[in-house]
Amino acid sequence: MITVEKALQSIFLNFHQLGLEKVNILDARARVIGEDVFATRNIPPADNSAMDGYAVRHIDTKGATRVIPLRLKVIEEIQAGKFPQKRLKKGDASRIMTGALIPDAADAIVRQEDTKKIGKTVIIYNSVKEGQDIRFVGEDVQKEELVISKGSVISPAQIGMLASLGRAFVSVYQKPRVAIIATGDELVDIENDPPPAKIVNSNSYSLAAQVMECGAIPLILGIAKDKKSELQEKFKTALHADLIISSGGVSVGNFDFVKDVMGEIGNAMHFWQVAMKPGKPLAFGAIKGIPMFGLPGNSVSAMVSFEQFVRPYLLKMQGHTKIFRQTIKALSSQKIQKKKGVKHFIRAIVKKEKNQYMAAITGEQGSGILKSMVLANALIVLKENETKVKKGDPVTVQLLDDSLSKAEYFPL
Repeated sequence: MITVEKALQSIFLNFHQLGLEKVNILDARARVIGEDVFATRNIPPADNSAMDGYAVRHIDTKGATRVIPLRLKVIEEIQAGKFPQKRLKKGDASRIMTGALIPDAADAIVRQEDTKKIGKTVIIYNSVKEGQDIRFVGEDVQKEELVISKGSVISPAQIGMLASLGRAFVSVYQKPRVAIIATGDELVDIENDPPPAKIVNSNSYSLAAQVMECGAIPLILGIAKDKKSELQEKFKTALHADLIISSGGVSVGNFDFVKDVMGEIGNAMHFWQVAMKPGKPLAFGAIKGIPMFGLPGNSVSAMVSFEQFVRPYLLKMQGHTKIFRQTIKALSSQKIQKKKGVKHFIRAIVKKEKNQYMAAITGEQGSGILKSMVLANALIVLKENETKVKKGDPVTVQLLDDSLSKAEYFPL
């Protein structure tokens, strides 16, 4: 049996990076870009107006006020997308729309609200400085500038930038295809009403949802009964995936065949059993080069093991650098006791009370009590040598979602 830290070391020593694929920029959202993107053009490509108003020579507005306005001659109207036709001379102004090109000799914009048009003239009620309300060429992005760095997670703003640069496609890391196999004679699928001796195969679906949350593609291969022949067939089918997850069959029971079948198919077993609770009976290896996680069969054990090992592995496969959940310090709402030698992951609800995070256990912590995960937004993590926590003691908490930050958001 190895520690959680040793298990993670072993996992990443045997890590396989996925390659790149070129996708449409909308399909690139939230994925990791595999190339540096340099600007192929200036943005904006030419000087243009930031406001509706009048393009002027700033010197011609000097001294203009509401009390003593100035009058300029309007020589043309410039719409966005049209080229100016006339050059300004002393005392001239051009009516201009937002985004329209700046005419020759103009060096400032007087906003429309600071003017009044009378026939072919405009009354100016406010003086302007040189460059006022002009968006200059390359002000946003200059040609050959690095605008998106390799390894960035593509955001909506970056998609807009790619579109501005005319990049319809971009190279991103591939999404892993994850084969999910549930094992056990006791399992039935969700369409069936289970008799007393059977249970519904919830693991395949909770694990598939966790896979999807990582941005990967789940391939639910169904249930393998406790027969070596069925397990072998499922694992052979799973070899078309980039990663394999099984749940159940990795303990020490008479019908726990997963480890044996992994070896028979051609497995490199890196470890089995981790000093953690829940999740002790966990195996990691590879079948013909495809990484394989053999997770415990109990629902909570499978989900907690996924969080600690599979999730960071999947994120790293896709080029992410932030692969672990956020951790914070909170005060325990109750006393906790545990045995020495095993790291515990205790399902908890974390709330902010009077500028302090408080962590309360979600109830019974049995490895098959899925409700404890339904209620949880975090895991209290107690190290191997920690045996007692008093009420009010600080504890390390691993956040499972962003509910804490969402609770602090409010409309402006």
